Amino acid sequence: MESSTPTHSPLNGRNANLDAIRGIAVLGILFLNIYYFGNGYLGYTNHAVIPWYDNLIDIFNSFFLEARFLTLFSILFGVGLAIQIDKVIDENQANKVRSRLKWLTLFGLLHGIFIWFGDILFTYGLAGLVALCYIKQPLQPMLNKARLFLLIGFGSMFIIAALLNEPLLERGSVEALAHQQIWSGGYTEQLIEQFSLFLAIAISTPLSSMWYMAGLMLLGVYLYRTGVFELGFERKPLLLLVVVALLLSTVDSIFTLAGSPLLQSLSPAIVLISALPTALVYIHFVVKICQNNSNILAPFQRVGRLAFSLYILQSIVMVLLFRYLAPTLVLSLDRPGYVAIAIAFSVLQLLLANLYLRRFNQGPLEWLWRKLVDMSHKPTPAKSTGRAPY
Repeated sequence: MESSTPTHSPLNGRNANLDAIRGIAVLGILFLNIYYFGNGYLGYTNHAVIPWYDNLIDIFNSFFLEARFLTLFSILFGVGLAIQIDKVIDENQANKVRSRLKWLTLFGLLHGIFIWFGDILFTYGLAGLVALCYIKQPLQPMLNKARLFLLIGFGSMFIIAALLNEPLLERGSVEALAHQQIWSGGYTEQLIEQFSLFLAIAISTPLSSMWYMAGLMLLGVYLYRTGVFELGFERKPLLLLVVVALLLSTVDSIFTLAGSPLLQSLSPAIVLISALPTALVYIHFVVKICQNNSNILAPFQRVGRLAFSLYILQSIVMVLLFRYLAPTLVLSLDRPGYVAIAIAFSVLQLLLANLYLRRFNQGPLEWLWRKLVDMSHKPTPAKSTGRAPY
């Protein structure tokens, strides 16, 4: 693996590669989340006879989209933690990093209950606190810990997927229509349902996804400190990642299209495994294209600087669209229609980020997050303990 002294974008000392990857991730995640904004955990309900174009998009998702951008986000979150921790010189600053994670957890809780249950910020906050305990370890022990956490996460998700072996509902069935009525009804009914779903997610998180994301975060720290976000991977590791990603994605596609309910229920666990090598390949190519230059992939970099605000904006706009403005879309749209909406709103986000950053240097929620941390964190005189905060 190549390594060198990291360089930085001339834009306020930011790393352009990281901003570009983050921007691509926040736009890409919409293409999967969009199926769940209007129909709850059921997501996209298939026709009794699935159209060829739905199958084609489903296979494309399995190879290039499913869980890829969630994985990218988790890896980048670890990089962000590493950058913050590398600046820590006393316990006051260390407490501020912890405070950021606690506030993020609260943001996630509010988002998951009041806007959209499929929140990731709550889990990021918890996983970040776990990763923070090991972030100062030497590289190899930290990588070993990342592998252990990923193994725990993968194993627990396989078990959960096997236990939740339920047949998928077909579009137009009595059960599917009854479920959809919840999400097109009044806000109070939706709020009760969202609270129940988010509570279930919050309970299961410490058993599964928290460890998976903590492992990805520690992996991100390892990759950052070994220069991958500056130079990418060498040729041999890159080819291995591509081959593994294609093989695992093929297995996931077979499971997704299988007639067996058990195989279909295991598909979400398989997709998490295939997502990791694919995400690493994405990182390599963005790094090679961007070359830490603030003028290359600049539209995506701008989106990356507003990732928190745009992530929440996606939830607000899509929930309003699918539950209130046009709830019948859930019953009529096929996968190409969802993709078209995701493309249109992605273009809008690119334009919005460009216009916003002409006047402001920080997103509104990024600004609020920082202010809340500053307000809640009251520095105390540093005590000399003869050891580092971490």
